[in-house]
Amino acid sequence: MMKKSGIITAPRLWLVIAKSYRALSLLVEQSIANTGLCLTDFVALEALLHKGPLTISEIQDKVRLASGSMTAAVDRLEKLGLVVRKSSPTDRRARVVHLTAEGKRLAVSCFERHAKDLEALMATVSQKEKEQLYGSIKRLGLLAAQQLSSQGSDGPVAPENKAGKRSRSLSEYPSVT
Repeated sequence: MMKKSGIITAPRLWLVIAKSYRALSLLVEQSIANTGLCLTDFVALEALLHKGPLTISEIQDKVRLASGSMTAAVDRLEKLGLVVRKSSPTDRRARVVHLTAEGKRLAVSCFERHAKDLEALMATVSQKEKEQLYGSIKRLGLLAAQQLSSQGSDGPVAPENKAGKRSRSLSEYPSVT
């Protein structure tokens, strides 16, 4: 809670961060849906657009999706002619996913639209405030990751909820770096 002295306590700050994250996440998902792609397909195309050809496991590592979800996304994208799988020149067992010309065109178009949505959303924050937020949030995330690392794990495994499903563990979220 915020004290009358104007000091913002850690629990109050955490609550604001969590609520902001929730609202921003919903807007990001809406922005991605407006591109005509589902979240999984969008993040796979975005990773290939910005990182170049990758194996499915490399895409998974970049976007933190489960193996089955990533494979299904690549299968969908391949059926649509947006990606192709090619043999790896360095590992005969691996298949590398490449954007097709159409896949690159769509990825660029969707990412540009999504980036414009994010810029419009963040327009209320000055460049100086963005830099301050970026530095502060990154520092907090790195400290939390360091503390978890020193504990020897990604943190406790969340208990099952009433529906019998487990909440995501920290390792299932994108890194802060």
